[in-house]
Amino acid sequence: MKEKYMFGYDNENEFRKLESALKKYNMLAFKKLCFDYYPKLKSGEFLGSLVKEDDGTKYYEVKLPTDAIFVKVHGEVRLHYRVVNNKNLVILEKISPEEILREGHKSELVAYKGVMVSKEHADKDKFKINLLNMINKN
Repeated sequence: MKEKYMFGYDNENEFRKLESALKKYNMLAFKKLCFDYYPKLKSGEFLGSLVKEDDGTKYYEVKLPTDAIFVKVHGEVRLHYRVVNNKNLVILEKISPEEILREGHKSELVAYKGVMVSKEHADKDKFKINLLNMINKN
């Protein structure tokens, strides 16, 4: 039988903000995270790729499902966590891309052609979206 692991946080308040923004702007990724990935992590099934390992601590990151255009504009949605085996502890570190998720938590983001657009980099994001749409038409 696999051992049960507990969740811990580097900064729980910041992580919850990112999680809340993910829930609001990418429900598919949030549902997969809560109903599939969290239970597996608690049961000791570590998902994703091992990034590094030191002193009995393993660092992982796992991709969450998201729209292809979102990935091309903002990057992959990933959960970053580490496992401390001798304490049976999974420490949830962050969800990336942090910049757009933090901005989405602070204020309402608008969507352009179905993709979240940053208020700080709106022109850049719209340009990327238009460019990707033109490429996809050909």
